[in-house]
Amino acid sequence: LLPASASVIFVALLFLPSYFRFEPRDPGEGVDVTLAALALAAAGIVLAGVARGIRSWRRASRKSRAWIRRARPIALGAPLAAYEIPIDAPMMALAGVIRPRLIVTRGLVGALTAEELRASVAHEIGHWRALDNLKRLAMRAAPDFLFATRAASAIESRWAAAAEHAADRRACEDSDARCALASALVKVAKLTPPRTPLAEPISTLVDGGDVASRVRRLLDDSEPSVRSRPRGRLPLAAAAAAGVLALAYAPLLRLVHAATELLVNALP
Repeated sequence: LLPASASVIFVALLFLPSYFRFEPRDPGEGVDVTLAALALAAAGIVLAGVARGIRSWRRASRKSRAWIRRARPIALGAPLAAYEIPIDAPMMALAGVIRPRLIVTRGLVGALTAEELRASVAHEIGHWRALDNLKRLAMRAAPDFLFATRAASAIESRWAAAAEHAADRRACEDSDARCALASALVKVAKLTPPRTPLAEPISTLVDGGDVASRVRRLLDDSEPSVRSRPRGRLPLAAAAAAGVLALAYAPLLRLVHAATELLVNALP
């Protein structure tokens, strides 16, 4: 997401303001063919990303509606609505972005102990609080000309694995919770046939990341369950960056416009 986010910020804060401030209004200026072709290609990449995001959203919505039609409410002690569907295969999923729901199957409830079920629910709540479904949808919708390559697939797989490890850490406050979640992962993985990782904005218990590495990390008592992060420095750094940008904004706009003119004139 960094390239797309950086591009949006650059265009919104620097490129467009520099264009409207310094570009002369010459109605007789023509449109360069190369520049127009590059603009059309960029627009195509953006539209392709939007289309991928819409398709992913629709698939997730259809899947969620199909689950909810067969489901009944279940009390799992979660801060969001939870439903049980009458399926023997064990599955737990956090479905939805705007109004996420926790979906569990009858097979999962029957296969796990109370401690394992509680740890599994805490894992999915970790995904919910981290907005992982929204992040997954944003990755699908981000402009990316490498989306069909192995590199893009590898990046998404690594992100999914990191998100699972982070949700595991958030779910486990002590060694008992870590052991319960590790046991639940092993049970569900053994009862679940291999399948392609979900491309929709849905977070499941065992579909993201390598289960073996997750279990090993959970059982490693030397690793803290939650890593503390210095939160006081972030607002200070943001305020300092905003101050520097405000002081250098006008010269920076002129520099961006000059660089843009140089690049445009260098096009064939």
